[in-house]
Amino acid sequence: MSTLPLRPGLEGETPYGAPELDVPVRLNVNENPYAPSEAVVASIRDAVAQAATGLNRYPDRDFPALRAALADYLDVESGVRVAPEQVWAANGSNEVMLHVLQAFGGPGRTCLTFTPTYSMYSEYARDTLTEYVTERRAVDFTLDLDVVREAIARTRPAVIILASPNNPTGTALPLDDVRAVLDAARGTGPLAADGARTDAVVVIDEAYGEFRRPGVPSALELLSDNPHLAVSRTMSKAFGMAGLRLGYLAASRELVDCLRVVRLPYHLSAVTQAAALAALSHREELMSQVASLRGERDDLVTWLREQGWNAHESDSNFVLFGPFEDRDAVFKALLERGVLIRVVGPDGYLRVCIGTPEEMGAFRTALTAVAGAPSSEERNA
Repeated sequence: MSTLPLRPGLEGETPYGAPELDVPVRLNVNENPYAPSEAVVASIRDAVAQAATGLNRYPDRDFPALRAALADYLDVESGVRVAPEQVWAANGSNEVMLHVLQAFGGPGRTCLTFTPTYSMYSEYARDTLTEYVTERRAVDFTLDLDVVREAIARTRPAVIILASPNNPTGTALPLDDVRAVLDAARGTGPLAADGARTDAVVVIDEAYGEFRRPGVPSALELLSDNPHLAVSRTMSKAFGMAGLRLGYLAASRELVDCLRVVRLPYHLSAVTQAAALAALSHREELMSQVASLRGERDDLVTWLREQGWNAHESDSNFVLFGPFEDRDAVFKALLERGVLIRVVGPDGYLRVCIGTPEEMGAFRTALTAVAGAPSSEERNA
């Protein structure tokens, strides 16, 4: 029997992925619960059919039309105008992040994050042979800026990744905190080949940015003064296009040009580009669902607290709640009642994403049945 030459460091690793189970209520992977309308489907169908007539040719490598449409969308959504050349896109924000680590990470370089946070960040670092270093967030899941400054000075990271809103906690970062990180990152990146100082690249992962509460700003507002900042987004969540696999970021042209060096040729298919452009043409309709999902989220936080649970404020489309003496038992009991949520985050806590009103009603009923009100020990945990 042959032995394959698996790369050192991958021994015993398993593929990333949340459970994919066929149950009536799936609230575990932070999807938008609303399927595209017939109008959206028709636009995508027509656009893909047109693209199919030219599938004998390679797609546009730099997809200028899509980058311009994404820039227009960011202007409407966040009030920040960027040039199309400042936008980059790939097959999901996962690939966008991988491009960042391919361009700026690598052997002898460090990626710094602050936990609890999205578990895929460590895999991006692993896959690019970048050292992965984490420090703890504060008890309320905000950043302790003294800890951040010390960690940056000590590790001299090439890349710093901060999710805002954070996954799995839902916590958004104040712009003053982001400014402090950007200031600390100047001149503290790895030394260049000629010995010159570099700025660490700061990635603010706003995958759930559209769900932030009114008055909570986007880090896009800081782009013009910080060429080492990148703000990533996705069409998977608010747009309800998880199956499309289209993620993107906005940054300085210099930073984006670095990503163009490491991308695979023709990485965005003509079909993907056509479908994304068609979906973006319906941005008003697709974004109209966000307000109702925000309302469902805030109602859920209120209800969980009324039941005695600790539910964290959220600027995303999910809520972290608990604590439970045995969260795995609660998860399994909910699953037996047809409700799938996620065991993730700090010990004792569970995460539920926001579904339709009917799905949230089913979740409330099931949770009441399996967990009831928390005990005094759980409340004080």
